[in-house]
Amino acid sequence: MRFLAAGCAIILILGLASCDTLSSEKIYRNGVVVCSDKTAADIGLQVLKDGGNAIDAACATAFALAVTFPQAGNIGGGGFALVYLADSQQVYYIDFRETAPAAASARIYLDDQDEIDRDRALNGPQAAGTPGTVAGLSDLHLRFGSAEWSELIHPARSLADTGFIVGQSLSEALLEEEETLRRFEATEKIFFPGGKSIEPGQRLTQPDLALALSFIEMKGRDGFYLGETADAIAEYCAENGGLITTEDLQNYTTAWRQPVKFRFRQLDIYAASLPSSGGIVMGQILKMLNEYELEKYTADAPEYMHLFAEASRRAYADRAEYLGDPDFTPNLTDQLLDDHYIASRRQSIDPTHASSSTEILPGMPGGSHESDQTTHLVVADADGNVVSLTYTVNSWFGCKAVVPEFGFFLNNEMDDFAIQPNVPNAFGLTGSDANRIEPGKRMLSSMTPTIVLKSGKPYMALGSPGGSKIITAVAQTIINYDIFKMNLTESVTSPRFHHQWLPDKLYLEQGGYDVVTIQKLIGMGYEVIERTPYAEVMALVFSDDGLFITPAADPRRGGGCATGY
Repeated sequence: MRFLAAGCAIILILGLASCDTLSSEKIYRNGVVVCSDKTAADIGLQVLKDGGNAIDAACATAFALAVTFPQAGNIGGGGFALVYLADSQQVYYIDFRETAPAAASARIYLDDQDEIDRDRALNGPQAAGTPGTVAGLSDLHLRFGSAEWSELIHPARSLADTGFIVGQSLSEALLEEEETLRRFEATEKIFFPGGKSIEPGQRLTQPDLALALSFIEMKGRDGFYLGETADAIAEYCAENGGLITTEDLQNYTTAWRQPVKFRFRQLDIYAASLPSSGGIVMGQILKMLNEYELEKYTADAPEYMHLFAEASRRAYADRAEYLGDPDFTPNLTDQLLDDHYIASRRQSIDPTHASSSTEILPGMPGGSHESDQTTHLVVADADGNVVSLTYTVNSWFGCKAVVPEFGFFLNNEMDDFAIQPNVPNAFGLTGSDANRIEPGKRMLSSMTPTIVLKSGKPYMALGSPGGSKIITAVAQTIINYDIFKMNLTESVTSPRFHHQWLPDKLYLEQGGYDVVTIQKLIGMGYEVIERTPYAEVMALVFSDDGLFITPAADPRRGGGCATGY
């Protein structure tokens, strides 16, 4: 079996759940949950044990993360999910990305000098798009779930009411964002009681959030998009410069779309399609690499890193120019992934020397992104159903503003639009008119929930937070596992590197690469920047016979959990 990698102890677990994926790889028969928090993972796992399917467990886990991981887990944001159904052997894709409110306009975040007012675009309710998470999870459950809806929300509601013990990750995130968070009275009341940040070991209760969840538990999506919760969102926005109205909430809809599908070696890879750029950009990168003999390299070989970076440079250049909400912008997915087009992009790669991003333009004749603070979960059940789900409020704690009396953060996704074409947003990427602000439009994303099939059967499911770096983190994890034959834990924890066209820099995780490798990359023409570790890949793989599942949670943020039974 693939899991028997050198130096890695393999334990077959039939009943014991654990979140330790670093000392050994554990394989399970009946189901797994991988996410950013142990408490949420345990809730999802219990749903599986009680007879729920992978979709049920994913919904329960996501709602629990809204309680225990408020910096990114949410009911006030949005995202994307891929589902593989064993019965039909089909992959389905739901888009529950936020939308621009009807009052949004292209100039709303520009001052009198046509400069971007980043504070308005990032902080406070004016930065929020119409949330999609509750609608997305509800529609997922309505179409594919098997358990009672209330059973999936009740654990999260109870957790918000009775509280949980705060860990290091949440405490540190609160301290990092304290100055901005405390600008908002309702936020300060919950997370800075008595004017002090909550510390590790303290119990955090969120009765206001419990109330919001109780309406969702009783009324489904109508408990969020209609009635008291919707009125509270709209009233808070109206009083504080926000854009969201009750009509925006009432009119919000999810979209079932075709996922991006492409071939890499012997793998059929399915990933998020527009308005996420993730599947297209990853597809371009991996398809450009498909003709190279990657097997002769290692994951830290400068030659491999160079080829990957050059493929990334070209894919991100196309992203900036062509990609946006397909309901507003021409959908060029087929053209961008066309074999002849990919070959033409590959031909411009010098195998020994870096290109200059000033010379690499979007390749077809004739944008902005999330921050790093997103979260991802993967779930598989005993029947072989799989869910890969990424959702976000954008920055840590979104726009930093909690809806009074309902206890949840609104997102700050409006900054994911290209507020000014070809001007980098707060997180460093540029965009074009394809991603300009328009009422009802979904902002471009980098989220890359992914499901991989081999010989028509589930092989791998994964995704990550990390903003623009999500795409390269997911692609490198697939290559690590399938090409470099690492075990899953090694594939997830291996050092990462990233290039996104602009800025023209090659980012390496600090401490991940030796001096010789760095000097070779510099000699090839790269400006190398070492940076703190990034992304948090959550992944699972199936054994060749499909009977066993191995999960792995990235340790980079310190709180990831991979569990099963």
